[in-house]
Amino acid sequence: MVRKIYKWIATETRRTVTQALLNRYLKNINFQTPGGDAMFLNDVGSAPARFDILNLIIFPNGSFSDTIIGSYDMTDQDVPKLIINESTIMWAPQFTETPRSVCSDSCIPGYRKASQEGKQVCCHICIPCADGEITTQYDMEECVRCPEDHWSNDKRDLCVPRVIDFLSYDDPLGVSLALMAALLASFAAGVLGIFVKHKDTAIVKANNRDLSYILLISIMLAFLCTFLFLGRPINVTCLLRQIAFGIIFVLSLSSILSKTITVVIAFNATKPNSKLRKWVDPRVSLCLIFLCTLGEVLICIIWILQSPPFPDYDTKTETGKVILLCNEGSVTLFYCVIGYMGALALISFFVAFLARKLPDSFNEAQHISFSMLVFCSVWVSFIPAYISTKGRYMVAVEIFAILASSTGLLGCIFIPKCYIIIMRPELNTKGHIINR
Repeated sequence: MVRKIYKWIATETRRTVTQALLNRYLKNINFQTPGGDAMFLNDVGSAPARFDILNLIIFPNGSFSDTIIGSYDMTDQDVPKLIINESTIMWAPQFTETPRSVCSDSCIPGYRKASQEGKQVCCHICIPCADGEITTQYDMEECVRCPEDHWSNDKRDLCVPRVIDFLSYDDPLGVSLALMAALLASFAAGVLGIFVKHKDTAIVKANNRDLSYILLISIMLAFLCTFLFLGRPINVTCLLRQIAFGIIFVLSLSSILSKTITVVIAFNATKPNSKLRKWVDPRVSLCLIFLCTLGEVLICIIWILQSPPFPDYDTKTETGKVILLCNEGSVTLFYCVIGYMGALALISFFVAFLARKLPDSFNEAQHISFSMLVFCSVWVSFIPAYISTKGRYMVAVEIFAILASSTGLLGCIFIPKCYIIIMRPELNTKGHIINR
């Protein structure tokens, strides 16, 4: 009798469900089975699922039993319910804690998740973030880049401010260069003082006194202009450093060129019926200096008007640092300034080399020739060194080139004269010059 009742209930239930499935254009229908269970069809005519979650327990003798520990109910499709009663779960004796159901550990902050080819989506590896990137939560799939003025810490889980770096007066390199520049500028001022004090002596007059003054002043200014390259870059120093450097050095080179040309003209003017006598005039030398310097000034004016230098920063050269520097603006015009100076140096060297064997009383043409050889060698070496360095070392290379080349001019041209003025005054006479 009981079997017939169950058979009738199953038959009725099947008939009811079958009828509902055959009539799928019917939606949102609710009904109750003969067994008392509520049944309904959703808005597409499908019956939602409801599952029991079982805990299967296998005993040592091979028998087993199962216990309902929860359910998964999709009656409400918008909010499906998963219910698990953890207190009723029975784990095998070898498990001391709830086993993990994933094939990879979580990625801690500082790492990102990356999928593995040929494995399940849930299986991943943890890859450390690159320099300058971080993750702050577990299992992040992408690292986040730090702002420009920050950098990632060692654990890659926090952005920290970058160290600000520039060639400062507190830096040992900056202090060394500043002391060297101050010492050399003082030395140049001392040489100028010697020439002014002995301005009426034969050696000072014979080597064009006014041009010597201009050259010594320009060399002293060249030493002092290196201070524009030290310290924190600001608008004024960035604008002035290269312009002052270019104009001052062109002033020095044009003075040397004028001295050399004066030697050549003075020698040839002594010949009978020479037409060069009218060119033996200090005003001619000053005019040449003015015209040569004017060319560099015009290039600098175009540079300022078109694309002037400005303060900038570099975050790529050194890890975790912001290097403050001066952006040259127009690189083309910067190299025009350097190129103009180089061309003038080559012309001065060529003229001095040709005049080196002229019967000059104190061999000034020879001294100028050697000084220009030193000058050109320094700046030829400077170009590849400047291009290959970055950051504050680029500034240090340029300062060193300025100091070295200026020292070459000062030492090769004026030290021999100072030696005669101070140590051999008996040679500093008009009679000695005439006899030679």
